Amino acid sequence: MNKVILYCRPGFEKECAAEITEKATAHEVFGFARVKENCGYVMYECYQHEDADRLIKTLPFDTLVFARQWFVCGELLRDLPPEDRITPIVCMLTGAIERAGELRVEVPETNESKELLKFCRKFTVPLRAALKENGILLPYEKASRPVIHVLFIAPGHCYVGYSYSNNHSPFYMGIPRLKFPSDAPSRSTLKLEEAFHVFIPADEWDERLASGMYAVDLGACPGGWTYQLVKRSMMVHAVDNGTMAQSLMDTGQVTHHAADGFRFEPPRNNITWLVCDMVEKPARVANLMVDWLVKGWCREVIFNLKLPMKKRYEEVTQNLALLSERLSENGINYELRARQLYHDREEVTVHARRIWGAVPVRRDGR
Repeated sequence: MNKVILYCRPGFEKECAAEITEKATAHEVFGFARVKENCGYVMYECYQHEDADRLIKTLPFDTLVFARQWFVCGELLRDLPPEDRITPIVCMLTGAIERAGELRVEVPETNESKELLKFCRKFTVPLRAALKENGILLPYEKASRPVIHVLFIAPGHCYVGYSYSNNHSPFYMGIPRLKFPSDAPSRSTLKLEEAFHVFIPADEWDERLASGMYAVDLGACPGGWTYQLVKRSMMVHAVDNGTMAQSLMDTGQVTHHAADGFRFEPPRNNITWLVCDMVEKPARVANLMVDWLVKGWCREVIFNLKLPMKKRYEEVTQNLALLSERLSENGINYELRARQLYHDREEVTVHARRIWGAVPVRRDGR
């Protein structure tokens, strides 16, 4: 198995391919990307057989912006016989992996794959039984063991392989399954909720998303992101010249400031969270976020970078470099991650965290 499949948002295959090519090369894994527009995945084929496995072990998945999930795989299995689709898959995995802890039968996130997803759910049960019988899958799920992936790209056509549970997305198809709250002011609320799931480890939520914290939401109207903060019992300063949803104002947790988000200064010195979903040039937003971190006005930020129609990967890398350079120049220890989330469209969500301490911490993939 000398290939790596990466799931991505349909329409962003070129950006995903450019990213994995650059970062694989930096890890001295050489190969080339195969790209088909709007298919929802990219294949990176390594020149050396063992390099695909080495890549998904040594390149931190957290540093990838455009990939939702990845796994090592072999050649495409074509025209699986309807009377026995299981045997070719078992044969492909035999000798490649054993005692895996989980099976995921998935599809790319495209409209064409929706019907195929129904088949995948039914097919998972007999395939799981066969893999257990052949010792490829443990009799019980185990989170610390590798995960087997079967990606159907068309009826009877699939890629088969595995990922490592300590270096992949924990979510099926790389997508957290979230339900839109009926009382939320807008669907944008799901962007921030997904960002919390992706960027904040679940065992740190009680500490980092705690009741009673103070937060600022720049460009808050009508309150989709503020809703997520209020839901977690935070006190929120919502900054926007527009009108906030009355349901949020009625909670008593929101103070509305009719002001320009680029000129607003926090009214108190114990702000934990700054969130921002303003429609503005990416570099201007990135610089504003750095200003807040450098001045110590907040501890953590989550914000969106709105991407141009062309050179989207270049735009993202330039702005992440800008963030890194400015934070480093000011002696700030930090964590920095970015991801194109499922609920994002022509944008990328960024999380930055100021680390108070003497030991530099960097998680920006540079």
